[in-house]
Amino acid sequence: MKKTRINQVRNIGIIAHIDAGKTTVSERILFYTGRSHKLGEVHDGEAVMDWMVDEQERGITITSAVTSCDWRDNEIHLIDTPGHVDFTIEVERSLRVLDGAIGVFCAVGGVEPQSETVWRQADKYRVPKIAFVNKMDRIGASFERTVEMMKTRLGARPLVIQLPAGAEDAFSGVIDLIRMEQIAWDESSAGEKYAYSAIAPEHREAAEAAREQLIETVAENDDAIMELYLGEEPIDNAALVAAIRRATIGLKLVPVLCGSALKNKGVQPLIDAIVGLLPSPADVPPIAGHHPETGEVIPCPPWETAPLAALIFKVSMIEGRKLSFVRIYSGKLIAGTEVYNASRNTKEKLSRIMLMHANKRERVDAAGAGSIVGVVGLKESSTGETLCHKDHPVLLEKIEFYEPVISIAVEPKTHADQEKFEEVLEKFMAEDPTLRVRQDEDTGQTILSGMGELHLEIIISRMQREFNTRVTVGKPQVVYRETIENKAIGSALFDREVGGQRHYAEVNLKLQPLPRGTGNRYRCELSADALPAAFLAAAQKGVLEALESGTLLGYPVVDVEAVLTGAGSRESLGTELAFTVSASMACKDAIEKGGAFLLEPIMNVEVYAPDAFLGEVIGDINARSGKIESIGPKSGLQEIRATVPLSRMFGYSTALRSATQGRGTFTMQFARFDRNG
Repeated sequence: MKKTRINQVRNIGIIAHIDAGKTTVSERILFYTGRSHKLGEVHDGEAVMDWMVDEQERGITITSAVTSCDWRDNEIHLIDTPGHVDFTIEVERSLRVLDGAIGVFCAVGGVEPQSETVWRQADKYRVPKIAFVNKMDRIGASFERTVEMMKTRLGARPLVIQLPAGAEDAFSGVIDLIRMEQIAWDESSAGEKYAYSAIAPEHREAAEAAREQLIETVAENDDAIMELYLGEEPIDNAALVAAIRRATIGLKLVPVLCGSALKNKGVQPLIDAIVGLLPSPADVPPIAGHHPETGEVIPCPPWETAPLAALIFKVSMIEGRKLSFVRIYSGKLIAGTEVYNASRNTKEKLSRIMLMHANKRERVDAAGAGSIVGVVGLKESSTGETLCHKDHPVLLEKIEFYEPVISIAVEPKTHADQEKFEEVLEKFMAEDPTLRVRQDEDTGQTILSGMGELHLEIIISRMQREFNTRVTVGKPQVVYRETIENKAIGSALFDREVGGQRHYAEVNLKLQPLPRGTGNRYRCELSADALPAAFLAAAQKGVLEALESGTLLGYPVVDVEAVLTGAGSRESLGTELAFTVSASMACKDAIEKGGAFLLEPIMNVEVYAPDAFLGEVIGDINARSGKIESIGPKSGLQEIRATVPLSRMFGYSTALRSATQGRGTFTMQFARFDRNG
């Protein structure tokens, strides 16, 4: 493995809405950097980064694939993330470990719904971004509209550093506003050959105005350029690029480039921008962890000589073996050595370290700070956990996972399938933290819960393809929540002999509803000396346990405040068990008196349909108890934004295709739990 200085490393991800061209951009980057030797096309099922059979068949990205490539003495670690909302956890955990991101936008569709979601995820982790407006050759492409949508929909501050030379059929290349030259690609060389030339006369005026705007915007965000600008002194390109880089890393500006990845135009300048404008691990503030016992803040600088701090951000089962994807923040991983998992307080042995190239791997002896590698040999460690040295324990911030919103019943078809069934499900859960498996006590069924119909469909498909485990699938079930309508007072007395000992406690509490989405709160109004601390803790435990299973259908109770108003016992008969059970009974009593009702998952739905079918689409949404929030034109279609209960959205893709002669599309993501109607 060649030695690369940390400031020559780029850990970047490609994020976007489904079908914006992320994987095509990734494939071109791999081809032009020499990492792959032919252009893999998504529509042919030959994309290197979409290596799973389900990805190739469906033409979509399902798992985030990691690869490494070199460009102008820099080492780029690239993650191609999914665009479909069902696989949003793949984006979340990738962004958690990346230093920079490329937002790919379709020049026809502009900023689409899932683009907003992934952009906000990147904002949450304060990831510097550049934007690439793709598909400039398509009919209806508009660079200006897409840039405007970045301002209005994303709240971003775009900095246009390239203009398209023409659009749609007339798109011939790009205009570099820093060098003030036009770039054209030789189509006979699959875009490998390209040349800079003077800007064509018909584009000169627009380019000069855009260059002036670029300098003004940079000057507003950089004092050094502002001084030169106000003094009317010449601004050389090196100083301008350095200022743009500072503003990008400081999250003040988002440089915008353009091209057509499918037509092999615009990709090499994009790779130059990755290297020139996005940060190395040394350019971003060092991540900080904390000591697992003392809580002391521990900085993790990006030096190989520092103590080890690495985060497992993804686990994959490839050919039945567990492969952990690790971002090393500081220190060094060495194959064959022992590491300490601070999250579990266990030691693990690293048997092998791999440089990843989608599903292909290259063994290396060691990897240092700033690297993203695959590790084999970690038996117990899982996603979101920290690897370090026992002598220098540190815990990095965990990755947040989403709660599943849809469930199906699954059962193995044959006795042979039964033997593998549980083991296969465990492997999938190790891979995917948004997947949940539970046994329904009433029916004995195995219930599989996930982020959407497609998510669960892919899991079932992979069970059959990869593990030869066939299952029967029951009707999807929606995961509900319960809450109460009114304030209620609950009380309970527990007086029983258990195991030869009498247990006695009585508890009074008040339960009141909270605004939707607030979560649960617990308060104790008793003075600290009213009861022993252990009894008060037991009462709290009983209340929280009762809220895990409501009185209607046994779903968790949410958005309530429980207040312990009274508790007592008889001398020598009070026990922790008595207070736990009594508090749980009092809480159930209050839930029943408070008018319990169900909350169901409400989804944000965005439908795109031609004008001719608008009435039919709206009528169908209304029939599904949906609420239309807005209707407006977008890219020659009508965009309908609505909220619809998830329970009414099953089979919607088929209904929409039927209603719009196959021309309508939609996206859906979880909004909140709420009462329908």
